[in-house]
Amino acid sequence: MLGRRPCSTVANETRFISESDTTNNVIFIVNGQNQYAIGFIRNGGPIYGTRASLNVWEPLVEAADDFSLSQVWLASGSFANGDVNTVEAGWQISPERYHDHQPRFFTFWTRDAYNNTGCYSTHCGGFVQTSSTIALEAAITRTSAFGGPQFDITIQIWKDQSSGNWWLGLGRNMELVGYWPAAIFTGLADHAEKVEWGGEVLSQNSTGTNTILQMGSGEFAEKGFGKAAYVCNILVAENNQTLVPVQDFGVQAQFPKYYSVKRSQTKGCGKHFYFGGPGQTRSGAVRGTLASALLLLCLAFFLCV
Repeated sequence: MLGRRPCSTVANETRFISESDTTNNVIFIVNGQNQYAIGFIRNGGPIYGTRASLNVWEPLVEAADDFSLSQVWLASGSFANGDVNTVEAGWQISPERYHDHQPRFFTFWTRDAYNNTGCYSTHCGGFVQTSSTIALEAAITRTSAFGGPQFDITIQIWKDQSSGNWWLGLGRNMELVGYWPAAIFTGLADHAEKVEWGGEVLSQNSTGTNTILQMGSGEFAEKGFGKAAYVCNILVAENNQTLVPVQDFGVQAQFPKYYSVKRSQTKGCGKHFYFGGPGQTRSGAVRGTLASALLLLCLAFFLCV
């Protein structure tokens, strides 16, 4: 059964790197619909793997064609050149894709910035599943409760130096799930340039109305352990190609009014972070609509007098 209790934590939190504008270092899909609250590393050096524990929740995704996820990304290339390569894995709630509102284990890949290549799980040539016991897109039945028991899944992605393939492992014992062949990539054929962890939501807004789209637990990162979603036990393999505890990383939230991110450090989880939020709530949308209407009335009044 996917989902496990998290590592032990302690109450005291420590901010450990300075806040800075790191937007240019982050892989954002620039179509105005995807929103992120993530931790990331982009230091110019090669990256050969990562491991992290992703807190599992059931965020509310009201519109069928929206989604909310928590995942790990390893990537190279740029959107400007149209050559973004990624391998991705985590959990996702996508009512249209899975016909329910349960978090499900998934993988994804692309080699041309999500334009013409890549797919979820094994829906096209790409990811090769080797496990006979772990089902891709299986529902994760053990999820966290606000102020109650917390559960997470541990994801590890690393490059095999012999074959060049990118392997995926799941769980504390790192059961092999499968691999992405090196041959399907361009930039990732050698190494990754960026690693990211955290949350993403996509709103299609197909109805033209404001729908509820939560990220993580649906609570802001500042709520902390047991209330906000976390990514902890973060390991990274860089120049020496050995997974070691992360020493430094940036954080970024595109729209902190709706989804936020906050670094933390504890004895049990090391340097980690919280992320998430409620999105644009209906009350917020109503307030915005009323404010706009009031402004128009005021303008009309002054134009008429």
